[in-house]
Amino acid sequence: MQLRAAGPRRPQDLRTLSDIPAVLAEGAVPAASRPEDMPIFPVALAAITSCTNTSDPKLLVAAGLVARKARSLGLRVPRWVKTSLAPGSPAASSYLRRSGLLEDLGALGFDIVGFGCTTCIGNPGPLSAPVKEELDAGRIRPVAVLSGNRNFPGRVHPDLDLGFIMSPPLVVAYALAGRADVDLAAFDFRPELEIDGVRRGAGGRNGDGKIRAARPVRLADLLPTQAEIDAAWAAGQDRLDFARDFSLAVENPMWSRLEAPGGAQFPWDPESTILRRPPFASASEGSQLGRYTAHPLLVLGDDITTDHISPASAIPADSLVADFLVERGEDRADLNVFASRRGNWEVMLRGAFHNKTVGNRLGAGLEPPLPVAHTVHAPSGDVVPLWEAAERYRNDGDSVVIVAGERFGTGSSRDWAAKVQRLLGVRAVIAGSFERIHRSNLIGMGVLPLIAPADVRAQLGQLRPGDRVEVDAAAGDLAPRADVAVVIHHADGTRTPFTARAAVETELDVELLRAGGVIPSLLRSTIEAAG
Repeated sequence: MQLRAAGPRRPQDLRTLSDIPAVLAEGAVPAASRPEDMPIFPVALAAITSCTNTSDPKLLVAAGLVARKARSLGLRVPRWVKTSLAPGSPAASSYLRRSGLLEDLGALGFDIVGFGCTTCIGNPGPLSAPVKEELDAGRIRPVAVLSGNRNFPGRVHPDLDLGFIMSPPLVVAYALAGRADVDLAAFDFRPELEIDGVRRGAGGRNGDGKIRAARPVRLADLLPTQAEIDAAWAAGQDRLDFARDFSLAVENPMWSRLEAPGGAQFPWDPESTILRRPPFASASEGSQLGRYTAHPLLVLGDDITTDHISPASAIPADSLVADFLVERGEDRADLNVFASRRGNWEVMLRGAFHNKTVGNRLGAGLEPPLPVAHTVHAPSGDVVPLWEAAERYRNDGDSVVIVAGERFGTGSSRDWAAKVQRLLGVRAVIAGSFERIHRSNLIGMGVLPLIAPADVRAQLGQLRPGDRVEVDAAAGDLAPRADVAVVIHHADGTRTPFTARAAVETELDVELLRAGGVIPSLLRSTIEAAG
């Protein structure tokens, strides 16, 4: 059996551990710029995280046993690696403590930082100071290793575009190695540092005075056997842990102390930076179907994920989103993450496509390149934030569409990825293909997904400011998988007509698009039922 990890940018890209160095080498830093005391591909974040991959207690036990063996051999995690443990259930704390493994994990820095969503959804906190310094200088390509579900660029941290998904015990092993550009199975884990003039990699005393054997320490020396895992689990388990610890979490007095308004209607606070009533939560929001000619707001490539569209990670302190919040009294040093602000539609609107790896092809050839989450407002030629361009188009009565490549909306089933497109006024997304949940979410927000035929996708990807797209999607003509006439009106006066297919699968999809989305549909039906 070969050990594997997935990455470095998509969870479907499964690699053997021996393949990882070659994959990373494709983006190596020039030799002249390399750091002196840190690898080029340092492990910046090592996180045992996610409800999914920590729900098997034996995987956590295995990680604890790797930590225990590493302690017995005197191994330590390098100073630049930020470690964390965030199980999905508080019961993990009980059985790990009972088996003695919580102490072993903590000794390597894998202390419990919380339960539930942390690094996997983009809540790891800041990078370590050494990594941040070298990253800002352009001397390293830092890597995240995590037992999470997603590793899309910018997902776990806005400054990281490389990440590998793996089992919890491998997370601990990579943290000990401190670098991702090695074949971990063949790697010698003995640190190559000198303490009191003794090279630890050649044998000698560790900093704590313990004697180290001179022989190499390999991954096989750290990974536990199935018998060892079973024995540790038997020593730590108590079937009552899950019900007992869940009850304690539910009964946390912090929940009961939360203030909640009374009354039949929620008292929206227009000054709140956390919770605001979004424009789409209205019965007056109408259908976006019809015949129109639109400006492309964005022209994108393949594999645009929901993390690209609506990030959940930290709000960058130097961003326009941060400026918006600071103007309203927030502390620039404590803005939290986008996910904590998803009740505020204005923050999420400004955070739309706020990912440095998103390439907007409308800016092809521009110097300097388009800043993150910006586009070209075609009538004026101005380079402006997406939300500002959308507002200008709306005020001028112009429609907008988004053009994309294959697998648009892949990744997490993040409803805000569809909501921000509705807030931007997007009437249709024309793509090579759609991820199925995001397709459904777009329809739920009244945005029409259209699949472009293969023979025009290259032309669509070359659209430039001044080109426009005519869409003939009358509400009365729309049906499941219906043909939709589309014409590209090029800025030079030429035309490219083609037939797109509505990525509409059911009559319910059609009804929702005619109603303007699921929220207006529900609100109108509720009002009508009340008389």
